[in-house]
Amino acid sequence: MFKRILAITLVMMMMFSLTACGGQSTPAAGEPAGTDAAPADAPATAEAAFHIGIVTGTVSQGEDELRGAEAMIAKYGDASDGGMIKHVTYPDNFMQEQETTISTIVGLADDPLMKVIVVNQSVPGTSAAFQQIREMYPDILLLANSPQEDTAMIEAAADLAIDPDNVNRGYLMILAAKKMGAKSFVHISFPRHMSIELLSLRRNIMEEACKDLGLEFISETAPDPMSDVGVPGAQQFILEKMPAWVEKYGKDTAFFCTNDAHTEPLLKRVAELGAIFVEPDLPSPIMGYPGAFGIDLKEEAGNWPAILSKVEEAVVAKGGSGRMGTWAYSYGYTATEALTEFGKNVVEGTMSKDSFDDVMACFDLYTPGAEWNGSYYLDRVSGEEKTNHIMVYQDTYVFGLGYLGNSKEVVPEKYKEVK
Repeated sequence: MFKRILAITLVMMMMFSLTACGGQSTPAAGEPAGTDAAPADAPATAEAAFHIGIVTGTVSQGEDELRGAEAMIAKYGDASDGGMIKHVTYPDNFMQEQETTISTIVGLADDPLMKVIVVNQSVPGTSAAFQQIREMYPDILLLANSPQEDTAMIEAAADLAIDPDNVNRGYLMILAAKKMGAKSFVHISFPRHMSIELLSLRRNIMEEACKDLGLEFISETAPDPMSDVGVPGAQQFILEKMPAWVEKYGKDTAFFCTNDAHTEPLLKRVAELGAIFVEPDLPSPIMGYPGAFGIDLKEEAGNWPAILSKVEEAVVAKGGSGRMGTWAYSYGYTATEALTEFGKNVVEGTMSKDSFDDVMACFDLYTPGAEWNGSYYLDRVSGEEKTNHIMVYQDTYVFGLGYLGNSKEVVPEKYKEVK
């Protein structure tokens, strides 16, 4: 703590010194003043008053989250150049390298100007890292998106946890599948993901919703990309199994997988075989679709309406109209932006870390035209709403059809009792 206070003091003294000198730099030797140098009345380039750390996976593990971090660097500047944002990534093989993950997150806190840390996705090790930071630097705001650890653990460690609403989505995705003409719903996952409380709960709600809405529910298992087969082996499995699954369950079957790496090969086969796909686990127009359909989005990067339009054109051309969907804005990308914006505003005193409305306002800010809904996480054992754990979802967008209106649907109360 002393090091942080000393460093902050030194930074403030330097800023005061620059201000007292009128913010002008001395021309380099041999450089004539008043030519290429800044004009005498030009304001000084202001250093960021504080830093925000963003932790994401790499492109191979979570491209949307990483690109969201890049968008925040573009908006608020890189901390290494006097800006606000410091971005780091955790290892691809985070399950076997948890100590590296923990040290990566904790390392951000050694920056004396660090005031907010956003982790997206919050892979195993995040809670332990947050606990260490909390003990050393209790003033740092800790924000976790899509936690993959026990909910009680992350709620105890983080100031705020955000999840795609995998409770209400358990019902809403089945409702969407029915609206899209599905007669069956196939849930594809593996034991590691089914050990995550919210993913397991969502699966159980999906099965119950299928009974209520008249769809057949089928559970299938695929290799974990974190296992020995790796991402290539897991993806090859999906490519090879899909023809048999579609033949067995029929074309009017909606397929859903819990893992990002499975999504691209699944989409590829759904389009080829004429099946149904409601939305990815972490929905986005660029989650699996560009690779599955060979779409180049370099020119549209960061422009979500343009991205959606181009992906829609490709999907419709391949016969996916009315049969394939997503969210109009990437959840992973938006969550990075929204939590960074929220943290910034809390530090600056314009928002409250305990305000549900402030959190939702930050999601709205980066998704013009889309509709969100959300609620506090409900602990199934105690019946208590956890006010530092918020569940959010965006309306489903079906290519060739438009928004389904799911953000306005009322989820029956009975699903709050499913465990």
